[in-house]
Formats: sequence, structure tokens, C-alpha cells
Amino acid sequence: MIEKKPSHLANIELWKQWKEERWVPAKQALIENYLPLVDYVSGRMAIGLPKSVSKEDLASYGAMGLIDAVDKFDYARGLQFETYASWRIRGAIIDGLRQGDWVPRSVREKAKKLEEAYQKLEQLYLRSVTDEEISAYLQISEREFQQMLQDISITTICSIDDPIREEDSETRLSLLVDDKAKNPEYKVNEFFLQESLARAIERLTEKERTVVSLFYYEDLSLSEIAEVMNLSPSRISQLHSKAILRLKGSLSRFKVQLFQDT
Repeated sequence: MIEKKPSHLANIELWKQWKEERWVPAKQALIENYLPLVDYVSGRMAIGLPKSVSKEDLASYGAMGLIDAVDKFDYARGLQFETYASWRIRGAIIDGLRQGDWVPRSVREKAKKLEEAYQKLEQLYLRSVTDEEISAYLQISEREFQQMLQDISITTICSIDDPIREEDSETRLSLLVDDKAKNPEYKVNEFFLQESLARAIERLTEKERTVVSLFYYEDLSLSEIAEVMNLSPSRISQLHSKAILRLKGSLSRFKVQLFQDT
């Protein structure tokens, strides 16, 4: 009988039994062992999502990602499965939410309007624009602006299968190229993308850069970031939303400039 919580060595044996012998009970045991990863990732992603999004649905999407990770993971490379699976689980949840069209059309329209406002004003002023300037441009009060940020916070999750821009067929996934491939055009585009991203990040406010760093590099949840920065979770959510809108607007503008110069 297979242990449900084997040691590290037993895990290796399970991977061998599944990958080399295709023994289904070994696969089932691996999935059971790593199910807590699904709860962990789905729990973190549930923070900031509307209450209408069921935690059971998130866990269901995540479980599909875990199964996919077990199928595709190459244990012989010596990598950490937990890290690999976490990204697969997160991607599966995002894709599941996208396919479910869980964001109302009105919210997506607000997000697009704000993104365009950031893009136009920061291109005009060549600096980070203030909340007051965005509010004035949109002809709304600052309180209404803050509420818009809160409303669209659920749209700042993106999938690598989404197009970089709505009118493009190129997806974020297309940018993930094998590092060993010797492709000069890719290297040039990669350098430009890094430069563009660095310039875009420089235009973020100090608090926005801190939120981005803690969320994407330190892997903290929004509630954990709120504790670190001594701010409310809603304020952290707003800072995250503004940072993503600024970055998307800047990267979109830099991409247009690239093609105009070629």
C-alpha cells in the first residue's frame, strides 16, 4: 500500500514509478501528497477576488493544474516540484476564471478607460501622473477614482495565454523562449522588453514599486503586504492596480515606438 505522506526518498521512488513505469497508483499518490499546494495557492489568490467567486471553483481549477504539473514534470532534472506546480496551479486557476467570464463587462470597461488614461497622460507629461491628474482627466472625483481602482482590482490578474494587446495575436506565452536558442531577433526583443520594463518600473511611485516587489518577487499576499507596509488591504489593492495599469500603459506605448522605429 502506498504511503500518503512519504519521505523525500519515497517521493523519488513514486516519481520513478509514475514516469518510468507509468504506474497509475503512484501518480494518484503524488497528487494526494501535493494537494495542500492547491489549497495554499487558491487561498492566496482568493484574497481580493469578489465573494461571488467560489473557493471551491478555485480549488477545482487548481487541482487540474496540479494534475497537469504531475504529468509534465521532469523529476530527473533535479528541480523543486513545489515551485513548478505552484505556477501550473496558478495558471490553471487564472485560465479557469478567464474562461468563466467572471469579470463584468462594465468592470473591464473601467479598467480599459483607466489604462488608456495612464498611457496618454504619462506619455504627455513623461512622468508618473498623480491621482488628482487622472481624476481630472476622467472628469470624476478622487473618491470615484479610488472606487474605480477598487472595482477593477479583480482584473489585474493575467494569463500567459492572453494577447499582449487586444488587437494582437501574439501572447505572453510567445515571449517565453528557450534560453539556449540562438536567435538574434529574440535577443534584441528581449533586451528591448527588459529596458522597457525597467523604464516603466522607474515611473512607479515608491509605494507602488514596493507592492510590486513584495507581491511578484517576495511572493507575499496582499494582506501580508498590508501588514508589512502598515496600510489597509484595500489600499494595497489600489496601489497594485495602479502599478499594473501604469506598467501596461507604458509597455504598450514602448511597443508602438519600437515598431515605428523599425
